[in-house]
This record gives sequence, structure tokens and C-alpha cells, in this order.
Amino acid sequence: MKPSTMRRGYLREATLVLAVARVAVRFLPPARIFAWADRPLRRSRRFATDEARWVAWSIDTMSAKPWIKASCLASALAAHAMLRRRGIASTLCLGVAREEGAVAAHAWIEVGRDVIVGTAEAVRFKHIAQFGAGAARS
Repeated sequence: MKPSTMRRGYLREATLVLAVARVAVRFLPPARIFAWADRPLRRSRRFATDEARWVAWSIDTMSAKPWIKASCLASALAAHAMLRRRGIASTLCLGVAREEGAVAAHAWIEVGRDVIVGTAEAVRFKHIAQFGAGAARS
């Protein structure tokens, strides 16, 4: 497949999944969303780093569009869904930080130990919860 065709396919999928994720964040209870994110993978592919990078690129590209206005949680959910569809174990992480006297929250996606979506802000936030096939179970 040509790279331009692949790019368009990933961007189309990211647009659709981001729209669904925005609706889910707006209308579904958080417990239901995080229960979905915490389901185990049906199949697992360990060495799909190129696909993980393509997913991260497409989500970051489409999330930046002003007409999508995706929050970090919607972007993380969309990336998690795209990665699950490809059998790539990922972890949806939630964190908090204090900013100018207020509490701020952020969501990001990790594949292994690498943050692939929500990278820029993730370092400032204290990790409080994680969901998904890559999450450590205790």
C-alpha cells in the first residue's frame, strides 16, 4: 500500500473514532467508559511499533484540528480503541496536577513504557489511575 493511501486511511479512522469518543465522553458515565477501556485484548501483537506510531500520528493530527476540538480524554480513548483494534496492548493513564491553585487533569496513552498520545503534558501530571491490557494488575 502506498504511504499516501495509508495516511488517508489512518486519518479517516482517527476522525471517526475521535467523534465517537467525544460522544462517549459527553454522554456515557465514566464507569462505563473505563470498564470498556479495561477489557482484556482478544488477540495480541507484540511487535507492531510502526502501527502504534501511525495511530499516534493520526490521533495527534486530527485532535489538533479546530473543528474536532478533542479533549485529552477523547484523544486517549480514540487512540486506545485504534490500538486495541490492531491487537496492540496499550494503557490509558489518568493523572492530576496543581496549576495556579486549581487541580488539572490529563489523560494519555502508553504502549509499554512509552507515552505515545498526550506526550507533551504527561510529564507534569501525577499518575493516579490506569486502564487497559498494558495496565499492571495487582
